[in-house]
Amino acid sequence: MAISFLNGDVSDLCLGKPVIRRIPAVAKVSDAVTALKRSGETHISVWTCDNKTDESCECVGKICMTDVICFLCKEENLANPLKAFEAPISEILPKAPSIVRHLEPNSSLLEAIDCILEGTQNLVIPIQNHRSTFSRKKFPNKSASFDSKHCNGREYCWLTQEDIVRFLLNSIGVFSPIPGMAIESLHLIEHDIMTVHYLDPASSALDYISRSLVEQTSIAIIDEDNRLIGEISPVTLACCDELVAAAISTLLAGDLMAYIDCGGPPEYLIELVRMRLEERNFGTLLELMEELSNSSTASSSSNCSSDDELGSSFHGSSGRNSLGRSSEAIICYPWSSLVAVMIQALAHRVSCVWVLEEDHTLVGTVTFAGMLKVFRSIAGVSQKRENSSKQ
Repeated sequence: MAISFLNGDVSDLCLGKPVIRRIPAVAKVSDAVTALKRSGETHISVWTCDNKTDESCECVGKICMTDVICFLCKEENLANPLKAFEAPISEILPKAPSIVRHLEPNSSLLEAIDCILEGTQNLVIPIQNHRSTFSRKKFPNKSASFDSKHCNGREYCWLTQEDIVRFLLNSIGVFSPIPGMAIESLHLIEHDIMTVHYLDPASSALDYISRSLVEQTSIAIIDEDNRLIGEISPVTLACCDELVAAAISTLLAGDLMAYIDCGGPPEYLIELVRMRLEERNFGTLLELMEELSNSSTASSSSNCSSDDELGSSFHGSSGRNSLGRSSEAIICYPWSSLVAVMIQALAHRVSCVWVLEEDHTLVGTVTFAGMLKVFRSIAGVSQKRENSSKQ
């Protein structure tokens, strides 16, 4: 039964999905920042075509504010951010292969899961019915830099790991009794995790932030006893403004958690960032920080409520995202059941859940990809049984 369920068309998951927004691969970093803020989404797709006749359009990747922030954190870009904003987006496009992959609507759910287990984060699916009764997002002042119509006249949506896990949870009984088993017994706990001490410079986590963005995980902030304090999530950073790079470059890891938290940074941390930028003679970055702060005070924050990524909202002043993701870590225990952890992850819209012992020492993490691997293995066993019965 499990294998027949997973052989269903992936188009079943696309009903009501919004059209993805795009930006041409020839755009600049500043164009990506503008497109992200205007669209209100955490990610925007990057396409190799930007004309109306070529039918060879292809989505070659995606960009979020975390990519921009990591790029700005380079020493030369901190010193000259205006030049950095003029760089081509190819410089910030994640280099990992197959992060985004095209898939036909009649492809099976099993094929989609296999793509994800090979490293794909977003599956680009053509929308078959342009006149669907399901409502799709409409954005005002739509510009050619992130148009929803593509060169071949087709529209696309994309599916994420979260979409597939939610779909499986809605039919969890098909896979009984596996979902009720403990994550430890299912060997779901990943022990190769990224940790940073809360007194370490936040900049020491930069390589981890880039890695966590590719692996769809987070960085654990721990104390001297390996107890979990919180996390730095690339998804939380994606809901901040681009000048959080200044905070990463000047604060400790523990302070950065408070700075990017959904309640907004305390005033003393904002002043600390300003002071340290002055000490390092990053005058241009300081001016941009002040300009962004003033402009956000005069206008309301844009709504970051994508159906495809973890929803949040930009709040322009120096990394405030008052309606965004919290840096509080979502936790479970080795004896927690798979279905319980699935519900936790989906309820909080996180791609990984931290696994702790009773004394709060950190054990590892459970990810969406790990969950999907379990369901894929169930399908493999079912397939072997079917083949055996036919022989």
